[in-house]
Amino acid sequence: MSSGLFALLDDVALIARTAAASLDDVAAATMKAGSKSMGIIIDDAAVTPKYVLGFMADRELPIIRKIGIGSLRNKILVLLPAALALSFLAPWAITPLLMLGGLYLAYEGAEKIVEVVLGHGHEAKKKVVLDEESTVRGAIRTDFILSAEIMALTLSSVSELPFVTQAAVLGVVGVFITFIVYGAVAIIVKADDFGAALAARGPDGFVPGFGRALVKGMPYVLKLLSIVGTAAMLWVSGGILVHGLENYHISRPEHVVEEARHWVLAHAPVLQDALGWLTGATIMGVIGLAVGVILVAILSVLPLKSRAH
Repeated sequence: MSSGLFALLDDVALIARTAAASLDDVAAATMKAGSKSMGIIIDDAAVTPKYVLGFMADRELPIIRKIGIGSLRNKILVLLPAALALSFLAPWAITPLLMLGGLYLAYEGAEKIVEVVLGHGHEAKKKVVLDEESTVRGAIRTDFILSAEIMALTLSSVSELPFVTQAAVLGVVGVFITFIVYGAVAIIVKADDFGAALAARGPDGFVPGFGRALVKGMPYVLKLLSIVGTAAMLWVSGGILVHGLENYHISRPEHVVEEARHWVLAHAPVLQDALGWLTGATIMGVIGLAVGVILVAILSVLPLKSRAH
């Protein structure tokens, strides 16, 4: 009787250890996938606030909530099953699809820079009739592309793990990133209102002064976030393309990046690890920018050719 009880306890302990190990695997893979997706996350957080511009203050958070729910639905109900099916039925397709996403990120990042350099962007002033439902649908469509790239990056990080672990990591990443992005967006969108409320407490004092600084500083924060997001997109896209080429036995770009990183590690007098990482990220970003500029040039010429015919 007692031996049976001890055997049962041993089984329970084994199951508990196995579950704990699985949770550790999920947590580690989630952190790795999240870090690889950071550029897309920052860009998503930088882009989304524009969708509430022009709406009444009391509609800002409801709009963000609707977009967030749509984003979560995209990830969990559409992209997660699609990613798992891809992993199970056609794992060979993960790398080319990921590289297509890298090309898209390179194009988006380069397009933003080209627009700034040439002085004409999407933000040209024009009269727009605001429609909340259309705005939300458009934002969710844009989010779908970014979410697909996040899930593809996540899948590439966990493709060697068991199927159940892949599903768990994809689900955790999908939920976690959605809450991070749209929680941050909600804070950004309402920060100036919060600052205005603090500033209204009086003409003097730390709290009103902080409120006024917050109101004045938020446009610069958004601009900085946009710059960081663009740089991160180019870095991520360059990394995706370089690593993808290595999978197809075109390893020279990867070797160049590694050689430059190792040279900096060997010669930098201080902060070797940080400068080594920055060197690699910069080269990846330059590669992403170069590819993106080529795509922008090609796609800008194609409509001219079609109109000529």
